[in-house]
Amino acid sequence: MFDWMVWTTPVAVFFTCIVLMLAGMTVWEIKSPTSLRKGFLPLKTTRGDRLFIGLLSAAYINLAFVGLAARFAEWFKLESEPSVWISFVLSMLVLALIMRKG
Repeated sequence: MFDWMVWTTPVAVFFTCIVLMLAGMTVWEIKSPTSLRKGFLPLKTTRGDRLFIGLLSAAYINLAFVGLAARFAEWFKLESEPSVWISFVLSMLVLALIMRKG
């Protein structure tokens, strides 16, 4: 059924993190309902809104990195393409920033 998907360790970690975040956000919402707040994003958001925006941002960062990895190797004269763990860490930092300050 999932033969078309390349399940590497970074992909598995990424999806596991998403599942854990969704489960954690569900428990947090049940324990402490959210309210609208204004951060650096140009609209008032709830925790769920910020999670959604952050997950989209994380996905785009990872896709951009995968698409540009060969060019990074060429531009910076690397022996091989940079590790996808770099984009994973960067995307999780952006997600944390959006959740905290967005």
